[in-house]
Amino acid sequence: MTVVVRTIARLLFPVALAFGGYVIMHGHLTPGGGFQGGAVAASALAMVLVAFGPSRLKDKKGLLSALESLGGTAFVVLGFLGLGVTFFANVLAGSHGLFGRPVPYGPNPGDLNTAGTLPLMNWAVGFKVLAGLGAVVLLFALFGGEDDR
Repeated sequence: MTVVVRTIARLLFPVALAFGGYVIMHGHLTPGGGFQGGAVAASALAMVLVAFGPSRLKDKKGLLSALESLGGTAFVVLGFLGLGVTFFANVLAGSHGLFGRPVPYGPNPGDLNTAGTLPLMNWAVGFKVLAGLGAVVLLFALFGGEDDR
């Protein structure tokens, strides 16, 4: 690719990752969540693949695999966390901890720490989707057909 495309990709990559994290983190307050934020972050990986080619990310397959395993394991652990009450019980909600502040009456004014385990589950799903979609795009780039031009 051209120097302009590579420069723009270098500038937009951290912005796209940050926006993906924003969508994941605010998933319990606004439209979005783990899947949508993970897809946004995976699009940043696709942008790097288009701009620099698959050789730039070829050695990141192990990292993507570890990230996907971390997301799946975290989601299962969070599901079993509330098993004493019921599966996927929101045990952190209202516990006055990091994500356990009581929910205010009426519409939520944007407090991120009122959702209990939901933000943690969003992050687990976001990691899983980011790694899964990123791995698919990377494998398509590595093992795709030759250029038809």
